[in-house]
Amino acid sequence: MATASARHILVADEVVCNELKKKIAAGETTFEKAAQDYSQCPSGAEGGDLGSFPRGAMVPEFDKVVFEEEVGVVHGPVKTQFGWHLLETTSRED
Repeated sequence: MATASARHILVADEVVCNELKKKIAAGETTFEKAAQDYSQCPSGAEGGDLGSFPRGAMVPEFDKVVFEEEVGVVHGPVKTQFGWHLLETTSRED
């Protein structure tokens, strides 16, 4: 079974999500710092780290990015029922 490790930042709106993505891309902040400062998920305290999980453990929109998109790239905004996410798959094993 495929497993992956990922980190994310969860915010309430798409505008904030896009602003954070731009700041990370420009080197104005790190993914970890943005997660600690802005994420509404408890994982924010850990820099957004969600650890390792199998396909199907997360909501479908999340799984699609984590298991099908490029590793080591910040993806998003991704909308789920929880809000807006920036996602980065840190490793994946098929």
